[in-house]
Amino acid sequence: MGGLGPADAEPAPDHGHADVHVGGTAILFAFPAGIPPNGGTAPFLSEIWIGGVLEVFGGGLLLLGLFTRPVAFLLSGEMAVAYFQFHAPGGFWPTLNGGVPAVLYCFVWLYFSAAGPGRGAWMLGGEPGPVRERVA
Repeated sequence: MGGLGPADAEPAPDHGHADVHVGGTAILFAFPAGIPPNGGTAPFLSEIWIGGVLEVFGGGLLLLGLFTRPVAFLLSGEMAVAYFQFHAPGGFWPTLNGGVPAVLYCFVWLYFSAAGPGRGAWMLGGEPGPVRERVA
């Protein structure tokens, strides 16, 4: 009778790479929670720490509408790197390798880099363009 003893068991999958993108504040300040595996912060000037800096400051600039196009393009590239370096080695499909958020953010930031900040109360990065009437 075949059992599931230690010789028959498959090694547990390493899901640590899926938890790399946990948010800039978690990476830099361990808030609201630290990054796996020990719940701390990323080592200073490591690749993950640099990603955290990009996420915290880039996200703040995007929220305020400052330098939207270049910042969004930079963040789009960061998410592409995050996907191909940490998620894609786990398989082709983003749904199966945990890369859906990285792919989604990559394309959302790419859209913002092409579309610009738009009009709104939070746009501080310059004068808004003329309002165009919608023609039916």
